[in-house]
Amino acid sequence: MRLKWMMLFAVTTLGLSLALPPPARAQAPVILVLGDSLSAAYGIALADGWVALLQGRLRERGLDFQVVNAGISGDTTAGGLARLPGLLERHRPAVLIVELGANDGLRGMRPTMIRDNLARIIQAGRAAGSRVLLTGIQLPPNYGAAYNLAFQGVFQDLAATQGVALVPSLLAGVAEDRALMQADGIHPDTAAQSRILDNVWPVLAPLLATLSPVAD
Repeated sequence: MRLKWMMLFAVTTLGLSLALPPPARAQAPVILVLGDSLSAAYGIALADGWVALLQGRLRERGLDFQVVNAGISGDTTAGGLARLPGLLERHRPAVLIVELGANDGLRGMRPTMIRDNLARIIQAGRAAGSRVLLTGIQLPPNYGAAYNLAFQGVFQDLAATQGVALVPSLLAGVAEDRALMQADGIHPDTAAQSRILDNVWPVLAPLLATLSPVAD
């Protein structure tokens, strides 16, 4: 009788274990790109943009991260700041890449206002547990040396005072080459996207290395 009950218990336990769903796979850490048209792949296929190329590079190097592109063409630092709480709640990113400010500068907004908005974005990202990477941008020379200097100083100052990683110029080696720009002279073309990623990668990789096996 005792043997019968032991066999019944074993069969029942096995049946319950088979009925249970397999353990859920842990979700890959998220890299959230909060950006404007430079991240939203304006004028080119989304799959050809540097953000999509970043996902491909991570996959090639065996780095298990999910890239979420939250770039919207025409967005400003104020718009990004307004959108950020919902994005942080939805995606809980391990890394937040902030690619904003170009449209503010093109509209001649006060550098102090741009700085304040970006500082609040950085602080919100950190409060949510994200490592933050900030990308700088250069404006066309027709905006004048004084404004351009103040504008670029925003990113450098934030990197120093907030202690965040900085890509000094997202479009370094791109904006100076007309062959890599679309007809509007503002947006990079498809051929430029890998160069943009190459500008971001040396700054991003050390952040990823703190979260996963070394990225090089």
